[in-house]
Amino acid sequence: MNVQTSANSLIAGSRVSGTEVYNLVGEHLGRIEDIMIHKADGQVAYAIMGFGGLLGVGEKFHPVPWSLLRYDTTQGGYLVPLDKDTLFKAPAFARSELTEDDSTWREEIHSYYNVPPYWS
Repeated sequence: MNVQTSANSLIAGSRVSGTEVYNLVGEHLGRIEDIMIHKADGQVAYAIMGFGGLLGVGEKFHPVPWSLLRYDTTQGGYLVPLDKDTLFKAPAFARSELTEDDSTWREEIHSYYNVPPYWS
């Protein structure tokens, strides 16, 4: 694997939460609420974006495969090759559904975004 490194090539998970997300034309899509990390290999699997609800009540969370995100230093946020409509129509879950058995939703996510699963 060829990974470029620099003095700032790593970031703490706590700093990823709250980072803004944009599409490739610069349209603001939201922000990352959390990340999901595979326990066994430490690979980041998903960025969790939250939408809807009022003061956290009724909010739904959209897991976006981490492989779709690229950090853009000029934007100061992550870029995804998605438009708002695609993202908002994506499968969404309550927070409790994301922290339970991920096998109930992970294949649906990869199928929806048409990207290979992180475990392959």
